[in-house]
Amino acid sequence: MSLLEYTCEDARMGMQKLAPAIERYANLVVRKGVNVKPGQEVVVQSPVECAEFARLLVKRAYAAGAGHVTVIWGDDEVSRLTYENVETAWFENVPEWQKLQLNSLAEDGACFIFVEGADPEALKGIDPAKPAAASKARNTQCSSFRHGLDFNINPWCIAGAPVAAWARTVFPGVADEVAIYRLWCAILSVACADGEDPESDWELHDATFEKNLRLLNERRFKALHYRSDNGTDLTVGLPAGHLWAGGKCETPEGHPFFPNIPTEEVFTSPHCDQVNGVVYSALPLVRHGNKIDRFWLRFENGRVVDFDAAIGKDTLASILDTDEGARRLGEVALISKNTPIRESEILFYDTLYDENASCHLALGVGFPECYEGGYEMSSDELREAGVNTSATHVDFMIGTDDMDITGICEDGTEVPVFVNGQWAWE
Repeated sequence: MSLLEYTCEDARMGMQKLAPAIERYANLVVRKGVNVKPGQEVVVQSPVECAEFARLLVKRAYAAGAGHVTVIWGDDEVSRLTYENVETAWFENVPEWQKLQLNSLAEDGACFIFVEGADPEALKGIDPAKPAAASKARNTQCSSFRHGLDFNINPWCIAGAPVAAWARTVFPGVADEVAIYRLWCAILSVACADGEDPESDWELHDATFEKNLRLLNERRFKALHYRSDNGTDLTVGLPAGHLWAGGKCETPEGHPFFPNIPTEEVFTSPHCDQVNGVVYSALPLVRHGNKIDRFWLRFENGRVVDFDAAIGKDTLASILDTDEGARRLGEVALISKNTPIRESEILFYDTLYDENASCHLALGVGFPECYEGGYEMSSDELREAGVNTSATHVDFMIGTDDMDITGICEDGTEVPVFVNGQWAWE
């Protein structure tokens, strides 16, 4: 029987069979995602609809030796009601109790698990200035928390779990139970978590990044030139001290963790003053429950000077208006079109997944680990070196099947990096 023919009863039986795999997935997030240390505080931020999976994370965290687990719940419906009934000015400041909670957890050395599961249209029709203000406030006023994540001081991991509205969007036209089952199957598959030993599978997956990272870090391109038939013609400069990363990350003390499950990307931070040309989106972007689709951005000397979108232009404008750094790039990520997420032919309507199906860029803050000695540098020093600073970081997908990317060397020599959407040296 194909998944398209599944009934609700089939889905219930299927979920029972998936239960051991879902628990192994939770264990993967705890042991490889954040790599909990004995006695460490673990923070799980989860939608209330994902309570069963959140409880599994708590269970596996204690089994891994966590000293204490804090769960922070979220709810799409409550968030919508809040945005509908509260004025924008309220969202411009984080309540003192929340600042104290997040900052103290970060300062005490906690690791953070973020369960990704949301209705892609949860905030449709809401003034995008409200969630944008809330996000900016959290990123600027919860300073220890934000610094701990941006500088990888606190291990963190984003991993998905289905909620009904998300599942309905990805798999329309079927009962909720069937859609949730199908989304669980997809999540486990693309996260390399559907086997008997996901931890070992992830060690093998991590090794697949080594060749591309080695070649990129050896070549030290001064720029990348992107071209595709949809109109993209963009040159992205790279700082002299840039480093490519991918797969596993490390804290400044060398503690390994995986910030994204799944992940397929190798990435670096571009020189935020050396981006010129136009780039077109390849997939929709969902930001704070609002969809942005069929959009383009034009850059001059690193800064977005013009843009448009067929859907969600106001939401795109709210991102760009976060601060000066939000109009500049903080990330370039390279992903071949022959990755599991792309080959699944599923549009997840969630950046965690869709960004791993396509080369992407990110507006906003860059990564200190992507610059030589970056962990020892202040934000001002990183900015002086060309690594962007901002209160936001928003990935958007640009990779098409016909995309060519050329690396430009210091002497002007051009080296193919991507041809027709995949690595030129594969």
